[in-house]
Amino acid sequence: MATEFVPVKDDDQIEQLAALADAIWHEYWPDIISKEQTDYMVEKYQSVEAITDQLANQNYEYFFINNGETNVGFFGLQPDADNDKLFLSKLYVAKDYRGQGYSSDVFTFLENLCQERGLDAIWLTVNKNNRKAIDVYKIKGFETVRKQTKDIGEGFSMDDYVMEKRI
Repeated sequence: MATEFVPVKDDDQIEQLAALADAIWHEYWPDIISKEQTDYMVEKYQSVEAITDQLANQNYEYFFINNGETNVGFFGLQPDADNDKLFLSKLYVAKDYRGQGYSSDVFTFLENLCQERGLDAIWLTVNKNNRKAIDVYKIKGFETVRKQTKDIGEGFSMDDYVMEKRI
């Protein structure tokens, strides 16, 4: 069955997204960052309150990645029309569904979305120690454009590469 991208619009979907994000982040991130930082980041960026604010006030769009039966992941994006770019804020696929082409489907969707909206590039940030994701992004045509360290509060920081793909 074809991959579907279901826009997150209502409170029930936001609650489902927050629960899915919590499960995936706690499965994925502890190998790269501490459990304490994972807990903090889930609350700060992927709680019901955070997602609601991002959708209502920060021009974010979220989509479930659905295989026709199940939401197998999600992604969040933020158009940056001032710079003719699309910010891919989040892309996560549940462990049992990784390696099945869902990320490739997302990138095809995002490239088409950029063309429809007249945007010239997709950019993202990725933790410098997240080798699996960095390798996928490189295969998909992303290049590292700079490094950045961002203080996110509570003594935590994000140590990332900024990567970009021209469309």
